[in-house]
Amino acid sequence: MQKLERLLNLTAVLLHSGRPLSAAELRDRVPGYPEGDAAFHRAFERDKDDLREMGIPLDLVEIPGADPPLDGYRIPRDQYYLPDLGLEPDELTALQLAASAVQLDGVEGIEALWKLGGATGVGEVAPATASIPTDPRLAPLFDAVSRRATCRFTYRDEVREVHPYGIVFQRGHWYLRGFDVGRDDRRTYRVDRIQGDVTLGAAGAFEPPESDDDEVVAEGWRLAIDPPVRCRLLVDASHAAIALAHLGADADQVESRPDGAVVVELTVTNRSAFRGMVLTYLEHAEILEPPELRDDLVAWLRDVPGVAS
Repeated sequence: MQKLERLLNLTAVLLHSGRPLSAAELRDRVPGYPEGDAAFHRAFERDKDDLREMGIPLDLVEIPGADPPLDGYRIPRDQYYLPDLGLEPDELTALQLAASAVQLDGVEGIEALWKLGGATGVGEVAPATASIPTDPRLAPLFDAVSRRATCRFTYRDEVREVHPYGIVFQRGHWYLRGFDVGRDDRRTYRVDRIQGDVTLGAAGAFEPPESDDDEVVAEGWRLAIDPPVRCRLLVDASHAAIALAHLGADADQVESRPDGAVVVELTVTNRSAFRGMVLTYLEHAEILEPPELRDDLVAWLRDVPGVAS
Protein backbone atom coordinates (compact mmCIF):
# COMPACT_ATOMS: atom_id res chain seq x y z
CA MET A 1 0.00 0.00 0.00
CA GLN A 2 1.33 3.43 -0.93
CA LYS A 3 1.80 6.07 1.76
CA LEU A 4 -0.73 8.40 0.12
CA GLU A 5 -3.43 5.74 0.41
CA ARG A 6 -2.55 5.23 4.06
CA LEU A 7 -2.80 8.96 4.74
CA LEU A 8 -6.21 9.07 3.06
CA ASN A 9 -7.39 6.14 5.16
CA LEU A 10 -6.04 7.74 8.33
CA THR A 11 -7.83 10.99 7.55
CA ALA A 12 -11.11 9.19 6.82
CA VAL A 13 -10.95 7.17 10.06
CA LEU A 14 -10.26 10.25 12.19
CA LEU A 15 -12.99 12.28 10.48
CA HIS A 16 -15.71 9.69 10.90
CA SER A 17 -14.91 8.51 14.41
CA GLY A 18 -17.31 9.63 17.11
CA ARG A 19 -14.50 10.04 19.64
CA PRO A 20 -10.71 10.51 19.75
CA LEU A 21 -8.75 7.38 18.85
CA SER A 22 -5.54 6.22 20.47
CA ALA A 23 -2.45 5.33 18.45
CA ALA A 24 -3.10 1.65 19.14
CA GLU A 25 -6.66 1.90 17.84
CA LEU A 26 -5.50 3.70 14.71
CA ARG A 27 -2.92 0.99 14.13
CA ASP A 28 -5.72 -1.59 14.11
CA ARG A 29 -8.14 0.42 11.98
CA VAL A 30 -5.80 1.90 9.36
CA PRO A 31 -4.19 -0.61 7.00
CA GLY A 32 -0.68 -0.16 5.67
CA TYR A 33 1.40 0.38 8.80
CA PRO A 34 4.57 -1.71 9.19
CA GLU A 35 4.86 -4.57 11.68
CA GLY A 36 6.72 -4.00 14.91
CA ASP A 37 6.12 -1.33 17.52
CA ALA A 38 9.17 0.80 16.70
CA ALA A 39 8.50 0.77 12.94
CA PHE A 40 4.82 1.64 13.51
CA HIS A 41 5.60 4.60 15.77
CA ARG A 42 8.14 5.99 13.30
CA ALA A 43 5.67 5.75 10.42
CA PHE A 44 2.82 7.14 12.55
CA GLU A 45 4.90 10.15 13.65
CA ARG A 46 5.76 10.90 10.00
CA ASP A 47 2.10 10.61 9.01
CA LYS A 48 1.05 13.06 11.73
CA ASP A 49 3.65 15.56 10.52
CA ASP A 50 2.50 15.12 6.92
CA LEU A 51 -1.15 15.73 7.80
CA ARG A 52 -0.31 18.90 9.70
CA GLU A 53 1.93 20.13 6.88
CA MET A 54 -1.03 19.71 4.52
CA GLY A 55 -3.07 21.95 6.78
CA ILE A 56 -5.25 19.18 8.26
CA PRO A 57 -6.11 20.03 11.89
CA LEU A 58 -4.96 17.06 13.99
CA ASP A 59 -5.67 17.41 17.72
CA LEU A 60 -4.35 15.33 20.62
CA VAL A 61 -6.95 15.27 23.41
CA GLU A 62 -7.92 13.10 26.35
CA ILE A 63 -10.25 10.21 25.45
CA PRO A 64 -13.47 10.64 27.46
CA GLY A 65 -14.10 7.84 29.97
CA ALA A 66 -10.70 6.16 29.49
CA ASP A 67 -9.40 4.42 32.64
CA PRO A 68 -6.52 4.89 33.10
CA PRO A 69 -6.49 8.30 31.33
CA LEU A 70 -5.42 8.00 27.71
CA ASP A 71 -4.84 10.54 24.95
CA GLY A 72 -6.28 10.15 21.47
CA TYR A 73 -6.29 11.84 18.08
CA ARG A 74 -9.13 13.54 16.26
CA ILE A 75 -9.73 15.83 13.27
CA PRO A 76 -12.33 18.50 14.17
CA ARG A 77 -14.85 18.51 11.35
CA ASP A 78 -15.69 22.19 11.79
CA GLN A 79 -12.05 23.04 11.12
CA TYR A 80 -11.51 20.54 8.30
CA TYR A 81 -14.47 21.14 6.01
CA LEU A 82 -14.87 24.35 4.07
CA PRO A 83 -18.08 26.18 4.93
CA ASP A 84 -20.73 26.73 2.28
CA LEU A 85 -19.90 30.19 0.97
CA GLY A 86 -23.09 30.40 -1.07
CA LEU A 87 -21.23 31.18 -4.29
CA GLU A 88 -23.19 31.83 -7.45
CA PRO A 89 -22.41 29.87 -10.66
CA ASP A 90 -20.52 32.80 -12.18
CA GLU A 91 -18.41 33.12 -9.03
CA LEU A 92 -17.57 29.41 -9.16
CA THR A 93 -16.59 29.86 -12.81
CA ALA A 94 -14.23 32.65 -11.81
CA LEU A 95 -12.67 30.38 -9.17
CA GLN A 96 -12.29 27.62 -11.73
CA LEU A 97 -10.59 30.05 -14.08
CA ALA A 98 -8.17 31.15 -11.38
CA ALA A 99 -7.42 27.59 -10.25
CA SER A 100 -6.81 26.56 -13.86
CA ALA A 101 -4.58 29.50 -14.74
CA VAL A 102 -2.34 29.51 -11.68
CA GLN A 103 -0.90 26.63 -9.69
CA LEU A 104 1.27 26.78 -6.60
CA ASP A 105 4.35 24.59 -7.01
CA GLY A 106 3.76 21.35 -5.16
CA VAL A 107 0.22 22.31 -4.14
CA GLU A 108 -2.96 21.01 -5.72
CA GLY A 109 -5.84 23.45 -5.20
CA ILE A 110 -8.60 21.80 -7.20
CA GLU A 111 -9.77 19.67 -4.24
CA ALA A 112 -10.74 22.86 -2.41
CA LEU A 113 -12.69 23.93 -5.49
CA TRP A 114 -14.58 20.65 -5.39
CA LYS A 115 -15.60 21.38 -1.79
CA LEU A 116 -17.02 24.71 -2.94
CA GLY A 117 -19.06 23.06 -5.68
CA GLY A 118 -16.77 23.90 -8.59
CA ALA A 119 -15.47 21.72 -11.42
CA THR A 120 -15.20 18.05 -10.54
CA GLY A 121 -14.10 16.45 -13.78
CA VAL A 122 -10.46 16.45 -14.80
CA GLY A 123 -11.47 17.33 -18.33
CA GLU A 124 -13.12 20.54 -17.11
CA VAL A 125 -9.86 22.00 -15.79
CA ALA A 126 -7.57 23.90 -18.13
CA PRO A 127 -3.81 23.39 -17.95
CA ALA A 128 -2.01 25.85 -15.70
CA THR A 129 -0.59 28.85 -17.53
CA ALA A 130 1.47 30.09 -14.58
CA SER A 131 3.24 28.45 -11.66
CA ILE A 132 3.79 30.22 -8.35
CA PRO A 133 6.60 29.02 -6.04
CA THR A 134 5.86 27.99 -2.48
CA ASP A 135 7.98 28.36 0.64
CA PRO A 136 7.77 26.37 3.92
CA ARG A 137 7.59 29.65 5.85
CA LEU A 138 4.36 30.69 4.13
CA ALA A 139 2.12 28.44 6.24
CA PRO A 140 3.11 29.93 9.62
CA LEU A 141 3.12 33.45 8.17
CA PHE A 142 -0.41 33.11 6.78
CA ASP A 143 -1.42 31.66 10.14
CA ALA A 144 0.13 34.66 11.92
CA VAL A 145 -1.76 37.10 9.69
CA SER A 146 -5.10 35.35 10.19
CA ARG A 147 -4.70 35.05 13.98
CA ARG A 148 -3.03 38.46 14.49
CA ALA A 149 -0.08 36.74 16.14
CA THR A 150 3.36 38.32 16.46
CA CYS A 151 5.93 36.40 14.42
CA ARG A 152 9.66 36.16 15.03
CA PHE A 153 12.33 35.26 12.49
CA THR A 154 15.87 36.08 11.43
CA TYR A 155 16.30 38.44 8.50
CA ARG A 156 19.66 39.71 7.31
CA ASP A 157 21.26 38.08 10.36
CA GLU A 158 19.04 40.00 12.79
CA VAL A 159 16.11 38.69 14.82
CA ARG A 160 12.91 40.52 13.88
CA GLU A 161 9.65 40.73 15.82
CA VAL A 162 6.85 41.65 13.44
CA HIS A 163 3.11 42.29 13.57
CA PRO A 164 2.15 40.78 10.18
CA TYR A 165 -0.42 42.72 8.17
CA GLY A 166 -0.48 40.78 4.90
CA ILE A 167 1.32 38.58 2.39
CA VAL A 168 1.51 39.34 -1.32
CA PHE A 169 3.04 37.71 -4.38
CA GLN A 170 4.70 40.04 -6.88
CA ARG A 171 7.54 39.80 -9.41
CA GLY A 172 7.94 36.10 -8.77
CA HIS A 173 8.42 36.39 -5.00
CA TRP A 174 6.35 36.30 -1.81
CA TYR A 175 6.52 39.36 0.46
CA LEU A 176 5.45 39.86 4.07
CA ARG A 177 4.19 43.31 5.07
CA GLY A 178 3.97 44.29 8.69
CA PHE A 179 5.08 46.45 11.60
CA ASP A 180 8.62 45.83 12.86
CA VAL A 181 8.39 46.22 16.64
CA GLY A 182 12.12 46.73 17.16
CA ARG A 183 12.36 49.41 14.47
CA ASP A 184 8.99 50.99 15.27
CA ASP A 185 8.13 51.19 11.57
CA ARG A 186 6.32 49.36 8.77
CA ARG A 187 8.62 47.06 6.81
CA THR A 188 8.47 44.61 3.90
CA TYR A 189 10.34 41.29 3.92
CA ARG A 190 10.98 38.91 1.06
CA VAL A 191 9.90 35.54 2.40
CA ASP A 192 12.60 33.46 0.71
CA ARG A 193 15.24 35.62 2.43
CA ILE A 194 13.99 34.79 5.91
CA GLN A 195 16.63 32.69 7.62
CA GLY A 196 15.49 29.56 9.45
CA ASP A 197 12.05 28.98 10.92
CA VAL A 198 9.26 31.37 11.83
CA THR A 199 7.90 31.23 15.39
CA LEU A 200 4.54 32.64 16.44
CA GLY A 201 3.34 34.27 19.62
CA ALA A 202 -0.14 34.32 21.09
CA ALA A 203 -3.15 35.14 18.92
CA GLY A 204 -4.73 38.59 19.10
CA ALA A 205 -1.46 40.31 19.98
CA PHE A 206 -2.15 43.40 17.88
CA GLU A 207 -4.80 45.25 15.92
CA PRO A 208 -4.07 45.57 12.20
CA PRO A 209 -4.48 48.96 10.53
CA GLU A 210 -7.77 49.72 8.81
CA SER A 211 -5.92 50.04 5.52
CA ASP A 212 -2.66 48.48 4.39
CA ASP A 213 -2.37 49.86 0.89
CA ASP A 214 1.41 50.32 0.73
CA GLU A 215 2.68 48.75 -2.46
CA VAL A 216 5.58 46.33 -2.25
CA VAL A 217 6.56 46.74 -5.88
CA ALA A 218 4.84 48.05 -8.97
CA GLU A 219 1.77 46.26 -10.28
CA GLY A 220 2.73 43.51 -12.70
CA TRP A 221 1.07 45.11 -15.73
CA ARG A 222 3.26 48.20 -15.25
CA LEU A 223 6.54 46.26 -15.53
CA ALA A 224 8.44 47.02 -18.73
CA ILE A 225 8.45 43.63 -20.45
CA ASP A 226 6.58 44.25 -23.72
CA PRO A 227 6.60 47.29 -26.03
CA PRO A 228 4.30 49.96 -24.55
CA VAL A 229 0.80 50.21 -25.94
CA ARG A 230 -1.93 52.67 -25.00
CA CYS A 231 -5.15 50.97 -23.93
CA ARG A 232 -8.74 52.06 -23.29
CA LEU A 233 -10.66 50.09 -20.67
CA LEU A 234 -14.40 50.30 -19.95
CA VAL A 235 -15.41 49.52 -16.35
CA ASP A 236 -19.03 49.11 -15.21
CA ALA A 237 -20.50 51.54 -12.69
CA SER A 238 -20.50 48.88 -9.96
CA HIS A 239 -16.72 48.58 -10.16
CA ALA A 240 -15.73 52.04 -11.39
CA ALA A 241 -14.62 53.42 -8.02
CA ILE A 242 -12.59 50.29 -7.24
CA ALA A 243 -10.90 50.37 -10.63
CA LEU A 244 -10.01 54.05 -10.38
CA ALA A 245 -8.50 53.50 -6.95
CA HIS A 246 -6.63 50.41 -8.14
CA LEU A 247 -5.21 51.98 -11.30
CA GLY A 248 -4.32 55.22 -9.53
CA ALA A 249 -2.34 57.96 -11.20
CA ASP A 250 -1.20 55.65 -14.02
CA ALA A 251 -4.67 55.77 -15.61
CA ASP A 252 -6.52 58.76 -17.06
CA GLN A 253 -10.30 58.83 -16.85
CA VAL A 254 -11.29 59.95 -20.34
CA GLU A 255 -15.05 59.35 -20.22
CA SER A 256 -17.90 59.12 -17.70
CA ARG A 257 -21.04 57.48 -19.08
CA PRO A 258 -24.62 58.25 -17.99
CA ASP A 259 -25.01 54.88 -16.27
CA GLY A 260 -21.94 55.50 -14.09
CA ALA A 261 -19.48 53.45 -16.12
CA VAL A 262 -16.07 54.96 -16.82
CA VAL A 263 -13.52 54.66 -19.59
CA VAL A 264 -9.88 54.89 -18.54
CA GLU A 265 -6.76 55.11 -20.63
CA LEU A 266 -3.46 53.63 -19.53
CA THR A 267 -0.14 52.42 -20.88
CA VAL A 268 0.43 48.65 -20.81
CA THR A 269 3.97 47.22 -20.87
CA ASN A 270 3.22 43.67 -19.70
CA ARG A 271 0.36 42.13 -21.67
CA SER A 272 0.10 38.91 -19.70
CA ALA A 273 -0.15 40.71 -16.34
CA PHE A 274 -2.58 43.25 -17.80
CA ARG A 275 -4.80 40.40 -18.98
CA GLY A 276 -4.80 39.02 -15.45
CA MET A 277 -5.69 42.41 -14.01
CA VAL A 278 -8.66 42.81 -16.39
CA LEU A 279 -9.91 39.31 -15.54
CA THR A 280 -10.16 40.24 -11.85
CA TYR A 281 -13.15 42.39 -12.83
CA LEU A 282 -14.81 39.46 -14.69
CA GLU A 283 -17.67 40.73 -16.89
CA HIS A 284 -17.47 44.22 -15.38
CA ALA A 285 -14.52 45.34 -17.53
CA GLU A 286 -14.02 45.41 -21.29
CA ILE A 287 -11.00 46.32 -23.39
CA LEU A 288 -12.14 48.85 -26.00
CA GLU A 289 -8.83 49.62 -27.68
CA PRO A 290 -6.52 48.58 -29.20
CA PRO A 291 -7.97 45.55 -31.02
CA GLU A 292 -4.76 43.56 -30.51
CA LEU A 293 -5.11 43.58 -26.71
CA ARG A 294 -8.81 42.75 -26.93
CA ASP A 295 -8.15 39.89 -29.35
CA ASP A 296 -5.36 38.59 -27.12
CA LEU A 297 -7.74 38.33 -24.15
CA VAL A 298 -10.52 36.71 -26.19
CA ALA A 299 -8.11 34.15 -27.67
CA TRP A 300 -6.79 33.25 -24.23
CA LEU A 301 -10.29 32.77 -22.81
CA ARG A 302 -11.24 30.52 -25.73
CA ASP A 303 -8.41 28.18 -24.74
CA VAL A 304 -9.88 27.71 -21.24
CA PRO A 305 -12.42 24.83 -21.38
CA GLY A 306 -15.85 25.67 -20.02
CA VAL A 307 -15.23 29.43 -19.86
CA ALA A 308 -15.88 30.54 -23.43
CA SER A 309 -18.03 28.85 -26.03
